[in-house]
Amino acid sequence: MKITMIGTGYVGLVSGACFADFGHDVVCVDKDAGKIAAIESGRMPIFEPGLDQLVGGNAAAGRLTFTTDLAAGVKGADAIFIAVGTPSRRGDGHADLSYVYAAAREIVAALDGPAVIVTKSTVPVGTGDEVERIARELRPDLDIQVVSNPEFLREGAAIGDFKRPDRVVVGTTGSDRAIAVMSQIYRPLNLNQAPLMFTGRRTAELIKYAANAFLATKITFINEMADLCEAVGAEVQDVSRGIGLDNRIGGKFLHAGPGYGGSCFPKDTLALVKTGQDHDAPIRIVETVVQVNDLRKRAMGRKIVKALGGDARGKTVALLGLTFKPNTDDMRDAPSLAIVQALEDAGARIVAYDPEGMDVAAPMMPSVTMAKDAYEAAQGADALVLVTEWDIFRALDLKRIAGSMSGKALVDLRNIYPLAEAQDAGFTLTRVGGLGSAA
Repeated sequence: MKITMIGTGYVGLVSGACFADFGHDVVCVDKDAGKIAAIESGRMPIFEPGLDQLVGGNAAAGRLTFTTDLAAGVKGADAIFIAVGTPSRRGDGHADLSYVYAAAREIVAALDGPAVIVTKSTVPVGTGDEVERIARELRPDLDIQVVSNPEFLREGAAIGDFKRPDRVVVGTTGSDRAIAVMSQIYRPLNLNQAPLMFTGRRTAELIKYAANAFLATKITFINEMADLCEAVGAEVQDVSRGIGLDNRIGGKFLHAGPGYGGSCFPKDTLALVKTGQDHDAPIRIVETVVQVNDLRKRAMGRKIVKALGGDARGKTVALLGLTFKPNTDDMRDAPSLAIVQALEDAGARIVAYDPEGMDVAAPMMPSVTMAKDAYEAAQGADALVLVTEWDIFRALDLKRIAGSMSGKALVDLRNIYPLAEAQDAGFTLTRVGGLGSAA
């Protein structure tokens, strides 16, 4: 089938490349000529393991092409996916749908025959209705079906998630043609026995937000349990395992840390809160999750200051990891941003290292010195802080690092290192929610 993907951001580029790998003919469209040129030359706009090979291989095979010409890109397409950004709108926190609606208008104006328009972007309930209204208003002569097909991709594992998904959700208004097209597009996943779930369009839109809000709630719950563990002398990792072994709960997303960030959870939880308020159905749990998570990130800065004896002025703090999670260069709402700000407000000097995120992070934290590796970052530091759990930080030579530092404070915000190992290296360990914590 011929598929057109509008937008070559995280979702659009990964989805387009994976569809091409399934054997479909895919055209990716983006207004940014520089981005298109970079992709065609093999330079990806994002870091995602395996993406450059996937794009390059399918482009070489002729199944994946790129263009800035939307009108040409949608010609003859069986399905056109909208995968543009839906950032939080300034002022009220609602999802900004201007890019979605602008894309819909351009698509509809360029169509030369019947088509299925698919919203792949994360959009609030009712967005598909508005896209359909736009289509009927501009092209009443065409059979245009509007479908919701939310993505459930984890940054750092997106290709595997796309090809081996837990489920594929497709929301329609019951059109046989739309169901047939979407079934054919995802037919290759039958080999992996991935469930293709058809629902109403508004239901599909809500499923995406509900899923992200629930996961964000699990993260926030275990983070608050971590604070309680520190207060009463319990161990949050054991609490997490003890409740996670219950099949009704499950162990995923029960790892205490500095709070969630990234491109999805912060904006999606906020958008869901606003949707609930607009429909007089407030979601109090999610409202609290948003508030607690925002406060937690800066609290981690105070935790570091406490580990320094309560005074960070004139001291050097080495941060390991800047991105919101490993295997990505995404700095959106990363906990490190609030941590850096809190430390700078306390008068600390900061040196940092991240395997992939420093180019993106540098303009966002101009006073931070970027190091070439973890050992250089720690040289002469008063405190070493593990912020992001990159694999490269899991087996550091702690004795070597401790010997090069001016102080001996190790603040492990991801609970990577056992207390005994840190103490054996000469560190005073501060953890999240566990014995040995200094906060």
